[in-house]
Amino acid sequence: MQKIEMFDLLVDEARNNMTICNSCRYCEGFCPVFPAMERRMGFTPEDLKYLSNLCHNCSECFYACQYAPPHEFSVNVPQAFAKMRAESYRQYAWPGFLAKLFDRNGLFGALALAFGVTLLLLISIILSGDLSALVSNQHNGEFYALIPHNVMVGAFGSIAIFVLIALVSGMASFWKESGESFSSLFNRKLWHEALKEAFTLKHLHGHGDTGCTYPDEYHSHWRRRFHHFTFYGFMLAFAATATGTIYHYVFGWMAPYDFLSLPKILGTLGGIGLLIGPAGLLYLKLVRDANTADVKQLGMDVAFIVLLWLTGSTGLGLMLLRETSAMGVMLVIHLGCVMALFITMPYGKFVHGFYRIMALYRNALERDRHGF
Repeated sequence: MQKIEMFDLLVDEARNNMTICNSCRYCEGFCPVFPAMERRMGFTPEDLKYLSNLCHNCSECFYACQYAPPHEFSVNVPQAFAKMRAESYRQYAWPGFLAKLFDRNGLFGALALAFGVTLLLLISIILSGDLSALVSNQHNGEFYALIPHNVMVGAFGSIAIFVLIALVSGMASFWKESGESFSSLFNRKLWHEALKEAFTLKHLHGHGDTGCTYPDEYHSHWRRRFHHFTFYGFMLAFAATATGTIYHYVFGWMAPYDFLSLPKILGTLGGIGLLIGPAGLLYLKLVRDANTADVKQLGMDVAFIVLLWLTGSTGLGLMLLRETSAMGVMLVIHLGCVMALFITMPYGKFVHGFYRIMALYRNALERDRHGF
């Protein structure tokens, strides 16, 4: 009952913001939220969850608003929508009983999980009697001499399948709740528009290409730049893994690969991106204006950023130490961080990217339907 009352309060707060904004419309050219708002005569909870995921939290509307605090109307769209987004993550979570993990996915929990997975890997190696290989330099850089390839594929493959099912289920719930038909999802032209906006971070360019008012009221492009480093660093690291898989199963080329091979080049570039991007985002997150944020989400946000940074840094460290006796320990630590990142993906800040893409697609669908 308490959760229902809290959600009703969030809905009332967000609806009050949108009602006032829909009367004013000063910010209609700032981002896609306000044109989408103008297409509505009223605001259901489902509408508000959609609009909150369409919001990129640039906060420009807050600093431009004449009704922002300390005005008695107390309009604060970025903060109200940040709260709504977090609630939508919980409601769309699959399976539902794991939704509470959004509340517990703080920095301590993420690091504890990474440590726990690393410890389990170490125990499994000890029980197999191969502890000496952990600190040996006789492995010639072969990861699979320490952890068999089939074991690694089985462990990460099963987690990846679960994560994929959880993410797809959440996005299906988001779309079903929107009232749109699933057949409307198959418009290639609109997907091109939505994905272009997402991958270029168009809505972090700011009004007039001046950048976000983030972390404070002054315009800056650094948030967009650090997001690019993070996203494309992650994708390059994923591409490195995918390329290595193709090398192994299609061409029969076994790891370890040469430093100038495609998997190593992609992995190195991805690791560098995951060093720069998350570090920059963490700094901006810590110095941002608290008036535009939901402080309760800080732990979840920081946990995701730190796990990304640890994944990139331990991956680069593993490549640098591949031919040394430290390779075994570094491999176990890296795999622990990667597995912790994967396990928390459906129940942490990672999910915001998927719901935002779905919201951008719905916005493209509405623009196409209504002409604005």
